[in-house]
Amino acid sequence: MKIELSIKEKEELELQHSKEKDRRVADRIKAVLLNAEGWTQKQIAQALRIRYETVQDHLNDYKNSKKLKPENGGSQSHLNEFQTAELISHLEANTYTKAKQICAYIEQRFGVKYTVSGITKWLENNGFSFKKPKGTPAKADPEKQAEFIRYYENLLNTLPENEPVEFADAVHPTMATKITYGWIRKGQDKLIATTASRTRINLLGSINLETMEVTLASHETIDSKAMEKHFAALRKKYPKAPKIHQILDRGPYNISKETKIAAEKYGIVLHHLPPYSPNLNPIERLWKVMNEFTRNNRVFKSASEFRRSIDDFFTKWPEISHSMIDRINDNFQILNKASSS
Repeated sequence: MKIELSIKEKEELELQHSKEKDRRVADRIKAVLLNAEGWTQKQIAQALRIRYETVQDHLNDYKNSKKLKPENGGSQSHLNEFQTAELISHLEANTYTKAKQICAYIEQRFGVKYTVSGITKWLENNGFSFKKPKGTPAKADPEKQAEFIRYYENLLNTLPENEPVEFADAVHPTMATKITYGWIRKGQDKLIATTASRTRINLLGSINLETMEVTLASHETIDSKAMEKHFAALRKKYPKAPKIHQILDRGPYNISKETKIAAEKYGIVLHHLPPYSPNLNPIERLWKVMNEFTRNNRVFKSASEFRRSIDDFFTKWPEISHSMIDRINDNFQILNKASSS
């Protein structure tokens, strides 16, 4: 969109801007003047620190009706009390990625028109913010999770002191660059070279939350044979323990006949988590910390450098482990069932 201004119109707008005390009106005037001078909507949005859609609304308002005052779509709500309550419930159940989609829903459902800037203000006033939702397993069962937590607490309260409990899991970190969030100066992009290498390490480990000690090894394949080797390492770690309690998920090799035979051989008691419950396995948090220290936003020049990074982390783990207790622990949170949209 391009707005054409005569010399007189431009002078009048410049004069109005110099006297204007309402910042909202001043922004609208600047948007019109900058557009007439050849600025793109994106450039105007960056300069004024407002949304691209808001700039578009300002320009449309001026082009269609010379409107410069935000009389509509601001803090005043167009919806009555009952419509507002219904819309809030709808937005809590449905996730929209664009404000204009919400505007379209409101117009279709209630026959009320909102601008993008107007609905953005409405959303902020009613407790909504634009942020990334949290992923959760679609088949998570809150009741089974709560049942396991009660089972786990009873286990801890009844176990002899010389019977350790460890949480186990496998992880498969790859050499591929793992891009993640970080602090970057506003208005700038930070470029990180990426690689799509499929080189990976298969790790099988478990953690004792009382000591924060990790028992870990890499394997060609994570299967029942790898599980037996892990059980042997645990027995070596706790030679005098009458029983060793291992909490793990229901992966195929965790519930196989061979694994059960190996567990009995080494005095390992298996306790299985409910399905789709990574939130109940603290070692999942260890893998996240591992990625933060070794893989996030990092490019590896070679497979040996990648493997050395993982090895170095677990070599240093005894030094940093107790500073991680607030992150890696059994303060479990139950995953509720996710909404469908």
